[in-house]
Amino acid sequence: MSLTAGLVGLPNVGKSTLFNAITKQNILAANYPFATIEPNVGIVTVPDERVKFLSDLYKPKKTIPATFEFTDIAGLVKGSSKGEGLGNKFLSHIREVDAICEVVRCFDDDNITHVSGKVDPIRDVEDINLELILADLEVAENRLNKMGKKARMSSDKEAKKEAELLEKIKDALTKEICLRNLEFDEEELLILKPFHFLTLKPIIYVANVNEESLTNENKYVKDLKEYASKENAEVVVICAKIEEELSDLDDEEKKEFLNDLGINESGLDKLVKASYKLLGLSTYLTAGPDEVRAWTYKQGMKAPECAGIIHTDFQKGFIKAEIMSFDDLKKYGSELKVKEAGKLRLEGKEYVMQDGDICHFRFNV
Repeated sequence: MSLTAGLVGLPNVGKSTLFNAITKQNILAANYPFATIEPNVGIVTVPDERVKFLSDLYKPKKTIPATFEFTDIAGLVKGSSKGEGLGNKFLSHIREVDAICEVVRCFDDDNITHVSGKVDPIRDVEDINLELILADLEVAENRLNKMGKKARMSSDKEAKKEAELLEKIKDALTKEICLRNLEFDEEELLILKPFHFLTLKPIIYVANVNEESLTNENKYVKDLKEYASKENAEVVVICAKIEEELSDLDDEEKKEFLNDLGINESGLDKLVKASYKLLGLSTYLTAGPDEVRAWTYKQGMKAPECAGIIHTDFQKGFIKAEIMSFDDLKKYGSELKVKEAGKLRLEGKEYVMQDGDICHFRFNV
């Protein structure tokens, strides 16, 4: 499944440095605004110990982990909603992502200029939110103006429902409330989908800190966590500079480096997992002597839909899914022993896939 998170933030907060770690590409990370002009897309492996376990067990010809896509988007400045800086490009690019990872500077460094002159994470977040709110407000108002009063008063139930919903949205945005903090039912979300409202997208705040603050939370991070808690958003603490250094190391060197820092997981791994969770994604697995592979699916998907991720023919001709859980395989040590324990099962078209299911799909085309 192709879902992507956009890395956004003010200029010089560490977006491109973090993106370098994600892709190991040499993207320009200069100490001035707009070092990144066109959005850059990078694919990162989703950390999953289950894939390694299966690879060691089956010793396949190839092992393919699940991946996740990040887009590095040009720095936003005040007035972006009115076209300031690279505003229009920024807003059009962010509309294309499924979730927002907002990188926020949470460290002092006299050698790195701040676009506002002083480090203040809450002000930075509010500046970005306001630009996104203003952009959304323009979309809502334009649509309402196009519909006109007649549509809002008509007997057309769909038009009336849309107009009432847009009025509700306009009212919230006018009060500077992000749409993700409102509640919508499934029907309303379906109506809103074509508008690609920016403040409706789920968000993670990425606190970029210096090395000292990785294990000793500073005031900036505490303030950001308090702010994020009000909208039930997660804060992932990283040091972009260290993440870039880690990206050049092999697994053993990386583990040793992290131990020296007093942490057991890199910030990037935490960010990938948090982004995956934010979008409601999970992993099912296929395993055999030819290939061990992790497949990304949306939570709530049924077996035929998940089979279709591999190939549309699998979904069209779906018969049954032969499934065992990863935990059972790890417990019993082999497929045969899982089967002998009565833990290998056949599931039909209504089966809702579970994270960690190891599947073999039966189909007929």
